[in-house]
Amino acid sequence: MADITIRKAEGTWTVRAGGAVLAESKNALELVEDGYPYVIYFPRDDIAMAFLDETDHRTTCPKKGEAHYYSIVTKSQTLENAAWSYPEPKDDVARIKDHLAFYSSDAVTVERV
Repeated sequence: MADITIRKAEGTWTVRAGGAVLAESKNALELVEDGYPYVIYFPRDDIAMAFLDETDHRTTCPKKGEAHYYSIVTKSQTLENAAWSYPEPKDDVARIKDHLAFYSSDAVTVERV
């Protein structure tokens, strides 16, 4: 079974899409799961949630629980299911509750600044 490690992400992290800063946080978490690239989870309080619309899309991870997805709505486009969250994460990853992660793409930049 793959291990999952969660630690505070060093520095300040941002998410940008459509020319807007969607999130900026000094309290982001870095989740590392064996065999996968690390993922930065942003506290909901540090995200401009007005840009996000929850969708009906759900996936289940045996280690983390059920993920709920969000589309990012910018002036020029809607990026379907571009962010996700675990509203009721499993106990081992409880620290990611009330956090969202974003898929990096040509339209979405997740970076340390």
